[in-house]
Amino acid sequence: MGKFPVKHLFDPFVSAMTVPRSLDIRRATTGAALALSVVATAVGQAGAQNLATVRVEENLRAEPQGTIIGRLLVGTSLPVLQVDGRWVKVDIHGWVWTRSMQATDRQGFDLTVFEAPHENLRAEPSGAILGLLLQGALLHRQEDIPGWTRVRREAWVWGPSMDLQEGPESGPDRTSPPSGGPPTEERWWRSGPGGAPILTGPDGDTLARSQPGAEMEVLARQGNWARVRLEGWIWAPSGAETDSASTGIVTQVVPEELTQDPDSFRGQVVDWELQFISLEEAERVRTDFYEGEPFLLTRTTSSSRAFVYVAIPPERLAEVEGLIPLERIRVVGRIRTGAAALTGNPILDLLELTRFSGG
Repeated sequence: MGKFPVKHLFDPFVSAMTVPRSLDIRRATTGAALALSVVATAVGQAGAQNLATVRVEENLRAEPQGTIIGRLLVGTSLPVLQVDGRWVKVDIHGWVWTRSMQATDRQGFDLTVFEAPHENLRAEPSGAILGLLLQGALLHRQEDIPGWTRVRREAWVWGPSMDLQEGPESGPDRTSPPSGGPPTEERWWRSGPGGAPILTGPDGDTLARSQPGAEMEVLARQGNWARVRLEGWIWAPSGAETDSASTGIVTQVVPEELTQDPDSFRGQVVDWELQFISLEEAERVRTDFYEGEPFLLTRTTSSSRAFVYVAIPPERLAEVEGLIPLERIRVVGRIRTGAAALTGNPILDLLELTRFSGG
């Protein structure tokens, strides 16, 4: 049996919306598209125009750390509307094939990308490809010509992937680090695909290990070592001294209840009997996971057959790689969310897994 058996066989999201890696926009276009500047309205002080040039192919998001709505090419220059810490708000313009769009009235937008899994954003009708807009991306209609629609929206891009250039009348650089800190381009750092150990000091003891793609602020450098600051949240209910799987189990809660009120049970522990379907790796568009995070696609054994995702720590992959499709398993897990952003299915973080005898 392969590492990921019965790949994408049952998951309704995977079958409908997965973005194939073969469509990576690194190969979508070259040449003129890399230097194209998207035109937008002036921002900031009169006559001033801040620009940001994409220097690392990067996601386009609806809000900082929010839903991914598309992806941009290296070299594209975009008008800057706002800088918020490490995030840059930009103004996007381009042309999309009209038949790939659908009218909507959601969140003040009047168009949404209908084509699955994505549609090209072009500099002009039939012109150079600027990037990809994922199915469901919301847009404003600007102009229609036969076969093509010019669209626009504001979106956010990870700041360290951009080179900021200020207009002649701009104010101070809002991304400048405090005096004595590292240069702007080195102020933020992301861990690689395998994550990174966080030590007490150079060659010191390991405190923790970051997840792949974790964002950390660089405070100081010593040769090839960087002192970083990482902020986050942990589950630490009042009076709890351990993270035992037996603490706070809410056995009476069923997946259907979570989807109706997804936030009220976040962080609590459940004990469910599930049916294993396949072992998967999270794609970029699954914003409740980090990219490449392993998880089990399962469903309940009740008549509803509701889907449940179970996130697996990489060091525990060996425990699940021998599971057989449609095998019943008992999972004790902590509720990451009652309803995933793109599918509405519950996500658990695995604490314990038991196979029923006989499979």
